[in-house]
Amino acid sequence: MTDLIALKQEILELTRRYAREAHAAFRPGVDPDRLPWQEGQAIPYAGRVFTEDEVEAAVGATLDFWLTLGSEGAAMENELAAFLGVRHSLLVNSGSSANLVAISALTSHKLPAGKRIRPGDEVITVAAGFPTTVAPIVQVGAVPVFIDADPITGNARCDQLEQAFSAGKTKAVMMAHALGNPFDLATTLAFCRKHDLWLVEDNCDALGCSYSMPRDLAESLGFSENSPGLDEGPDRVIRWTGTWGDISTQSFYPPHHLTMGEGGAVNIVRDQKLKVVAESFRDWGRDCWCPSGVDNTCNKRFGWQLGELPAGYDHKYTYSHLGFNLKPLDTQAAIGRVQMRRLPAFIEARKQNWQVLRAGLERHAAWLDFALPTHATGWNADGSFDWDETGCRTICSWFGFKIAVRPKAPFSRTQLAQELDAHRIGNRMLFGGNLLRQPAFVQLREDNPEALRVATSVEGSDEIMNTILFLGTYPGLSEAMLQNEVDVIANFCLANAGTASAA
Repeated sequence: MTDLIALKQEILELTRRYAREAHAAFRPGVDPDRLPWQEGQAIPYAGRVFTEDEVEAAVGATLDFWLTLGSEGAAMENELAAFLGVRHSLLVNSGSSANLVAISALTSHKLPAGKRIRPGDEVITVAAGFPTTVAPIVQVGAVPVFIDADPITGNARCDQLEQAFSAGKTKAVMMAHALGNPFDLATTLAFCRKHDLWLVEDNCDALGCSYSMPRDLAESLGFSENSPGLDEGPDRVIRWTGTWGDISTQSFYPPHHLTMGEGGAVNIVRDQKLKVVAESFRDWGRDCWCPSGVDNTCNKRFGWQLGELPAGYDHKYTYSHLGFNLKPLDTQAAIGRVQMRRLPAFIEARKQNWQVLRAGLERHAAWLDFALPTHATGWNADGSFDWDETGCRTICSWFGFKIAVRPKAPFSRTQLAQELDAHRIGNRMLFGGNLLRQPAFVQLREDNPEALRVATSVEGSDEIMNTILFLGTYPGLSEAMLQNEVDVIANFCLANAGTASAA
């Protein structure tokens, strides 16, 4: 056994050496050992950021060869829940799967009858965003009801929630914090409390973002405690996004705030019963809660009688839901645990990178418009924001730097995107733009006009679709990469200024 331990240690030491030499370009942007970016090289909008620590963790877990979710997974679930301050976190194989598990959990017959989402019930969501925030609503037989999005924040127009409500049919609100910008949680929570609705926070773009409100308002909505590690003084309550609703989701795909490769999580904020049903849907729909490889934690494995099964039928093979198998691998969780230790630095890097781009592009604000955090009314040159009269505040760990091309600009969003592509600068649309214009949703309406409902006009979502793109803010960006992005956009604007003047 001693020889095996020594052999494993030798393998891991060689692994670290290999990773340092082979993957130097993937270290954090501020890491002095990072391979320097050279002009002309691509600047991706996002990507994995790691060192030899993650590679060692992956190889070490693989050498142990447990493979399926095990001790590393359990540890990461506990560490993520502790960071957020939620009751439980359940790892899944993607953020999209997390959304599917979250909304499926709310269909469970184990929930109170009046709260359970049944086929034909309605879930309010937003027209602009990523399709797998909405697709699971349809996949469980519910009806998505769309409100518009605000082109400045990228988020839902939460003032339209009442317009979307249908008494007896609306059961939940499910929306994303767009590009790492929290949506208006105060308005949304008040609406959900008024009508006794579930709130599902798609937090896939927003791990490490926070939202605060005056203490009296927070207490009226049922909140009195801050999230771990957050404090804005005795007169305010500040919490991470993903901890205000009933259930929330994370993505750990490489562009996100931390990565497991593929991977995600479902966060159970308060209600233990939601943990049991979410875990069931993740794990084949089984009624048993024993982890893989563990038997009889209930001490009555052969003492149950459920459904029409015979008394004493093995609880490990008893299924209370029509579930899935959506677990990640333990090797992925080992990587994720190292990434969790980097999360505070990653969060700060995203904030700082956004501010560098914002300050660098300010002189072109006549033609370009930029995001504001929800509740902000203006950006200041020192990096601070002016705030509205609600008393609510947001702190964004930005997923991306959003740019809108103003109507009076002498170039279009597509032309700007083409210029960025020509210089190998990664850029993306705000995901699916107005999802109602996407082929899948057009076909859905044609096949079944009652499969979705549009509660408001969607001009803001169309504007997002037509005028907006975003650049990266991820922690792998170096100062030189960010400056190159600013220079390329500045030169493009100046060149078009000359063309416009000549015309």
